[in-house]
Parts: sequence; C-alpha cells; structure tokens
Amino acid sequence: MAGISSRLIIVLSFLILEGTASAQKKSKQQPLRLFLIGNSFSQNASKYLPEISKQGGHQLIIGRAEIGGCPLQRHWDSVAVNLADSSRGRAYNGRSLKQLLSEGTWDVVTIQQASVFSGDLATYSPYARNLYNFIRQVQPNAKIVFHQTWPYRADAKMFGRINGNVFAKDQKEMWIYSRSSYHSMADSLGIQLIPVGDAFWKVASDAKWGYKKDTTFDHKNPVYPHLPTQDHALNIGYFWDKDRKLAFDANHANDAGCYLAGLVWYGFLFKENPRKVSFVAPGIPEDFAVELRKVAAGVLKKNTK
Repeated sequence: MAGISSRLIIVLSFLILEGTASAQKKSKQQPLRLFLIGNSFSQNASKYLPEISKQGGHQLIIGRAEIGGCPLQRHWDSVAVNLADSSRGRAYNGRSLKQLLSEGTWDVVTIQQASVFSGDLATYSPYARNLYNFIRQVQPNAKIVFHQTWPYRADAKMFGRINGNVFAKDQKEMWIYSRSSYHSMADSLGIQLIPVGDAFWKVASDAKWGYKKDTTFDHKNPVYPHLPTQDHALNIGYFWDKDRKLAFDANHANDAGCYLAGLVWYGFLFKENPRKVSFVAPGIPEDFAVELRKVAAGVLKKNTK
C-alpha cells in the first residue's frame, strides 16, 4: 500500500506541476491584437469572440473602425479624404482610420465588403486593394485578411447584388456569388479568408439543422407576443419591436449566428479546433451548439487544404 501511495503522490505531483506550467504559459502569452475594418457584420462576428478566446486561454485585444452598412468604397473614401486634408475624413466617431490603425501594433487586420454588395465583384475594386496598400503602409507587419460575410436568411425579402442592379434570387445564389467574389479578390491580393459565409451556408443547407420557415404562423395577423418557430436560424428573423409591431431582420446574425462566426474566427486566429470550445452563447440548445462547433471546424479544415 505504501508503494502505491508513493506512486500516486508522484503522479499527482506531476499533474499539478504540468497544470501549473500550462497556466504559466497561458498567462505569459502575448495578447493577439486584432483590428476590424467593417460594419455591423464585423460586430456580429466578434460578439462572442472575446469569451471564446478567453475560455481557450488566449488573450485578445480588439480595435475597431466600423460604420453600420459601410462598404469598402466608403472606408476607402474616408481615407482618401483624410490623406488630402487631415481635418476631414474622420468617419469613425471623429477619428480617421489612420489614427485608429496607428494606435500600437496590430497583429491581424480584417476587411470585408458590405453584405449587399458582397456578390458583385466589381464593387471591390479598386477599394479593397487601396485599403490593403494603406494598411500595409501603416502596419507593415500585420496579417491582412478578408472576413467572408454570410448570405441572408432563406425567407429574406431581398438578397444581395450580384451584378450591378441584378440581385441574387435566393440564399444559395447570394452565397455562391459572394463566395466567388471574396475568393477572387483575396487571391488577387494574396490574402486569406475567414470563411464565415461558408459556415452559415453549411448549416442553412443541412437537411436536419437548416432553418425552415414556419408555414403555420399567420404573418398577416400576428398576435403579440407570439412569434413563428425559428429553430436553428442563424439570422435574427422575426421579433417584436418596442412598439409591439412585428419586425423582421433576415440579414444580421442572431446569437447562434454570432456564436458560429465567433467559432470560425477563433479557429482561424489561434489555429485551435472549435470543437474543443466549451463556452456556449446564451440560449443555444446544446445539440445545436455541438453542430455549430462541428461546422466551424469543418469549414476551417476545408479552407486550409
């Protein structure tokens, strides 16, 4: 018994030392400094990223240059105006993109197209390249990447543009054109993509996990506070506004969509497996959370081949 006890003490001591070393390693890890140039979609995608990162033992600092609905053109136009006259072009709460980017050293800087223009490749030029060159001047050592935004929910009233004033006819077409445009521009710039749009489509197109419209709900005569069933939706969808009127948002991510996007970002930034994440965003059923982690891991694996 004494021999067994001694061996047990040795094993426990080893595990304690190993755990302590691991904790010390995590505590000494330098924070990843992430800067987002985007809009509400980048805000959605990063909503749960700090909590996911913290749970995984990673420190994260996020900087932002975000304007609601802002496309690449508007981001670049603000830079061009500011370069010509430093008192103008301060589009981010009175500050310029150059000012924000110059605050310390950023490890990763992301750019994205506004979702409504994401399927129209012509809307990316020359703005994406101009922004890329500008970021490279201000932050020469930063890794610049594209955030691939997502398609709108299947029951959206309208989808994104794919060619001038031509709009995608459905969710799948929006995803296909958006994906193609992001990849074409990323390849042209020689940068990587954070494949959030692919993850959204993977869930939406799944026979079991994809959102299906509730055909039993009377949309013409809704009664507060009842809402249609929206199981497995990744977009906000139907909700009651402050005036108790039934509102609809098929574009922005709900908590499940924000969680999925955060998982993809986490896996991309830290080279971690999203399936090992234990944090779950509020209100997401455990079985659905498991599926979202699986999807995030799958699209990252596919995009790194």
